[in-house]
Amino acid sequence: MTSSLRALLAFSLVLGPAAGSAAGSAADPIAVPAAMTPQDLVTMTRVAAPAASPDGRWVVWQQTATDPASYKRTPALWRVATAGGVPDRIDGLPAGARAPAFSPDGKRLWFLAPKDGSDQLWSLDLAAPRGAPTPAPVAASAFRSDVAGFLPAPDGRHMLVWGETARTCPTLGCDGDDRLGTPGPGTGRLYPDGVGFVRHWDAWLRPGLRNRAFVVAIDGGRLAGDPVALDGPAGQPGSLDGDTPTRPDGGAEQLAWAPDSKSVYFVSRRADRIEPNSTNLDLWQSRLDGKVPANLTAGNTATDSLPAPSPDGRWLAWAAMARPGYESDRMVVMLRDLATGQTRALTAGWDRSVDSLAWDAAGKALLATAPDTLDHPLFRIDAATGAVTRLALLGKAPTADAHVAGVSPLPGGGILFTRDTANTPAEVWLARPGKPARRLSHANDAALAAQAPVATTRFHFAGAGGETVWGLVHKPAGSAAGKLPVLLFVHGGPQGSFNDGWSWRWNPRVFASRGYAVVSIDFHGSTGYGQAFTDAINRDWGGKPLEDLQKGLAAALAADPSLDGNRACALGASYGGFMMNWIEGKWADRFRCLVQHDGVFDARAMAYETDELWFDEWEHGGHAYFENPAEFEKWNPVNHVAAWKTPMLVITSENDFRIPYTQGLAAFTALQRRAVPARLLVFPDESHWVQKPKNSLQWHQTVFAWLDRWLKP
Repeated sequence: MTSSLRALLAFSLVLGPAAGSAAGSAADPIAVPAAMTPQDLVTMTRVAAPAASPDGRWVVWQQTATDPASYKRTPALWRVATAGGVPDRIDGLPAGARAPAFSPDGKRLWFLAPKDGSDQLWSLDLAAPRGAPTPAPVAASAFRSDVAGFLPAPDGRHMLVWGETARTCPTLGCDGDDRLGTPGPGTGRLYPDGVGFVRHWDAWLRPGLRNRAFVVAIDGGRLAGDPVALDGPAGQPGSLDGDTPTRPDGGAEQLAWAPDSKSVYFVSRRADRIEPNSTNLDLWQSRLDGKVPANLTAGNTATDSLPAPSPDGRWLAWAAMARPGYESDRMVVMLRDLATGQTRALTAGWDRSVDSLAWDAAGKALLATAPDTLDHPLFRIDAATGAVTRLALLGKAPTADAHVAGVSPLPGGGILFTRDTANTPAEVWLARPGKPARRLSHANDAALAAQAPVATTRFHFAGAGGETVWGLVHKPAGSAAGKLPVLLFVHGGPQGSFNDGWSWRWNPRVFASRGYAVVSIDFHGSTGYGQAFTDAINRDWGGKPLEDLQKGLAAALAADPSLDGNRACALGASYGGFMMNWIEGKWADRFRCLVQHDGVFDARAMAYETDELWFDEWEHGGHAYFENPAEFEKWNPVNHVAAWKTPMLVITSENDFRIPYTQGLAAFTALQRRAVPARLLVFPDESHWVQKPKNSLQWHQTVFAWLDRWLKP
């Protein structure tokens, strides 16, 4: 073991009770922290969507509580003064209030909440005279369809709203859009020739139904007047027919007002026959005149997204990929002079891929987040030179920032953001120039203080080709004598990372709290190490990544004598699930058991069954299966079933259209035919992820029972 590996493993982040918490008196018994349980995970408070008032004095955010008995989740809005104070819930709002935003003048708070069975826009008057009763919130919209999101215009006179509606509707919801794709008396959906997606992520799509955005005037805290559709008239030559925001998970980051409030920039991809093969997201601009919008990035047939106009309206920044068909290409920051049209790649020389973008308050630099060696920090990009600086928001070692998201610049150079780690869920933070950031929300302090601490360590080793590969080890802090059974977590993506960030699904703290050591490896193909490292998995799914996992597990075991390598199981979902199926045939003697969630079992079936064809085809050479079957069969787990012998728990969901549940059924059948001990867990109401609280509990109970069966005495 190298000295650098020993040094890294010697540095641990231990999460325990907050510093300065009161200790029990001599007369009172000292409470012993309990291990974190799946119940703790699913009922922990979720913090998101921080918004600051224009004067920077107040911050409001969304805080979601889960009832420990019914598991019903209810969002509410909380606030705190940035000068200091105790956060409190904003009372008097309708149940389910979420997604807050201040009006540009700070006199009104906008938010979403249910009304009469659908999600609508609401407003709260903040300008009442001192001493006057607080006004009641007002339902600001009454669309027939749900409002999925909104953005107030900079001039405060208009609102941008979006949601799902028919392409032919003049607004959100109209007569006749409820039977799209179901002609005749039956319930069948009829998809015409030339249609794009028929199902996407977790839903069957209805032909003609789109995510669409509209601009509506504001009058006294309500929306008034006829909406203007950003996508222009339906059926007109050159008109846009596509989703805004894009499916399945596009949001407000794909839309932006021009500073003069006279136009809107937005992202869309044409919904046509080639849509399942296309990553060609474009930036469009609508002048709010009801006409066909202008395509600003027609020259790039790869992804363009994250539009960010500068505060003075001179520049438009966005992030762009260069290779069509590749969803994990590097996102380079582009900058266009809107007066001349001159465009340059601002971060062409920076080997990281941005995933959020915002201008600082002065309009001199861009703030961007990007994966970077087990972290997800914030960077400052100088708009004039393209120079990139990683910001240490907490004023400590850069690694202290862990996972930063939800970034908003504030007047005077302040930055509002959320931060989470592998051991702590997201909370709201505020950074001021020249000062360490401080936390504004404390939603989970009490819950975490009552739970036993977990230690997280970083390490690196020489992986495939001698390249440096990083990993994490999570285990109970101050583990008692005796060795810990080991769990090898394999992340999905595959272009992703099990970084130092909180997970609501694959949470290493929950597993470590049960007495396991969790090892995760950022194998070749992971993000945060440069584009060449990310690209290295292409056409090599079972090659370098498996070598990295083998060498990484060996390195972790050699470095930490408390890990018992003789009692080990491997677990993974999505690509990680593929790797479980691959391990079955190629590394089966190493583990006592496997947990395979939503993994590819048969590459040929996957090539014709998955929803987003571009991903599967790019990963196997950029062509369809019938054009070169050998590329797909090279790493096809089904070809090695004769060697399967490791006990496996298979988990799948019927609404998973990315890796259809038939892949899981086939893997379970293979195990049964091989007489390998196995179990099958099928969720009829989940997608590629298990998100419902009760289902999450069942998932954990099933997985823990399987692990305990093979690893515990």
